[in-house]
Amino acid sequence: MKKSGFSPSNATHLRRPPFETTLPAPIVFRVVSVQADTVYPRHLHNWGEFVYSFSGIMEIELAHQHYLAPPQYGLWLPPRTEHIAFNRHAGIHCSLYVDAALCQTLPGVTCALTVSPFMRALLDELGRRPPAIVATLQEQRLLRVLVDQLEQADCAGTYLPTSDDPLLKPVLLALQANPGDARTIAEFAAISHTTERTLMRRCQRDLGMSFVEWRQRLKVLASLARLDRGETVEAIGLDLGYSSASAFISMFRRLMGTTPDEYRKGRRTQGAILAAGQSKAQGPLQLASAQQHIYPTHK
Repeated sequence: MKKSGFSPSNATHLRRPPFETTLPAPIVFRVVSVQADTVYPRHLHNWGEFVYSFSGIMEIELAHQHYLAPPQYGLWLPPRTEHIAFNRHAGIHCSLYVDAALCQTLPGVTCALTVSPFMRALLDELGRRPPAIVATLQEQRLLRVLVDQLEQADCAGTYLPTSDDPLLKPVLLALQANPGDARTIAEFAAISHTTERTLMRRCQRDLGMSFVEWRQRLKVLASLARLDRGETVEAIGLDLGYSSASAFISMFRRLMGTTPDEYRKGRRTQGAILAAGQSKAQGPLQLASAQQHIYPTHK
């Protein structure tokens, strides 16, 4: 989404991947706090990577595809996938690096993986209580269970797909620039000198969903950072084109499984717990920097 005017090329904060040629252990778990407009420049590595955002939304850009995921998804990148990663807003995310030898039964393509409640609990536990560099057998088992859960997770492609279709692409870009745009698909079709049916068919073909569903997903994503900033649900809903807060809440609950206020309270609680856990493990002076936790697997 280009709503903020940010793109990887004009990022104000640059971060380097922690490992360049060698993974120090078969499975590595890392928690990072990042500032808004942070980018990891284009790179690839010989191991797989699963990225999950505890707060904020991590975006992944491949050569011709753009991936992002709200909190109920994480992003999987197979070994040797060249990509750029960036955050438009401040957030906390984790990466699970998996040696290529352990990736044989994981997805062979980049995709958003559905995070089950059990997987979410594992991620929360690892984020809350970062183990020491020398992992205990219990910590090693947790990481192996997490990899097992990734193998079983449903692959959802990307949460908000894009299209290069000459008729559809301008419509999607217009909505990304202004998620509250109230124009109907018929109005967009008229502007594009095509028919409503043509745009609807191309939505199903290129996006794998209806125009209405894609637009609702966009609005959910546009609302998350504003909720994190403490803006009122009513103001967000009205800005996104809803006639009332209740209409926005109903849509948000249907897509996210929770209300906007419940989502916000949960993220604040989770953020405080993660910050406290990192503070105990690393000391208060290191909270803003990357927290790196390495777990050698037990043999």
